[in-house]
Amino acid sequence: MPSQFEAERQIVEIGRRIWERGYVASNDGNLSIRIDSNRIVVTPTGQSKGFLKTNDLVVVNLKGQKLAGRLEPTSELAMHLFAYNRRPEIGSVVHAHPPKATGFAVAGVALAQCILPEVILSLGGVPLAEYATPSTPEVSQSISGFIDTYSAMLLKNHGVLTLGEDIYQAYYRMETVEHFAAVSLTALQLGGASPLSKANIEDLVRVREKLGIAGPVDICYDCGACAPSRNEASGSTDRPSEQPVLPASEKAGDPATDQLVEAVLEEVRRRTDKA
Repeated sequence: MPSQFEAERQIVEIGRRIWERGYVASNDGNLSIRIDSNRIVVTPTGQSKGFLKTNDLVVVNLKGQKLAGRLEPTSELAMHLFAYNRRPEIGSVVHAHPPKATGFAVAGVALAQCILPEVILSLGGVPLAEYATPSTPEVSQSISGFIDTYSAMLLKNHGVLTLGEDIYQAYYRMETVEHFAAVSLTALQLGGASPLSKANIEDLVRVREKLGIAGPVDICYDCGACAPSRNEASGSTDRPSEQPVLPASEKAGDPATDQLVEAVLEEVRRRTDKA
């Protein structure tokens, strides 16, 4: 875990990045880093993430008690604490409002289709949590069904939440979610996304395992290629299978498309074998 000094420096850096990329406006968004088993550094309320200084940041314990700092912690602190308490391996939480991904959240559409190999390898899927009033305990309740399995979530009518072993991983996951949303939106404008086949996904899951990418693999809601979900393992049938997703293109399953996907996967396997 980073020292308090290093964590403060990293938050200032990433805060500037998400502001420069347009992932937040005005005083939106909040970031935090775990610095030991009982303390996190978190952004303050009412401050632009693009102009933070290290002495603006606040230290709290995992019960939410302020330990250091001249300002008050973000009003979304409870959401951060919920993530850290449920996922002890998590070292950072980033919440922002990237426009395209937030557009999907506002439209009530999950980024859950298996259409991009990079997303399957790095994130799995990006589910949609039900709407909850920001800065209330409702937010923690809304993500409780996803937090153990996913490291990126859309918050309905609100924004995006990403988790990481450190703040750079959490930030890169935010970038990936916004890129996923941009590609999905383009596919929708062109007539719909063309999902990868079950065999393609199974190959990617094996690549993911070979590369040692940590985290549960609960990727798609339809084809059954992924590892059993938390609910399946417990015998429950309460899967988030009814989440709305982008309509599939009528060209899905087209032989030429399948051949192209297989060629890409073969190249991924070839490069992995050389690594």
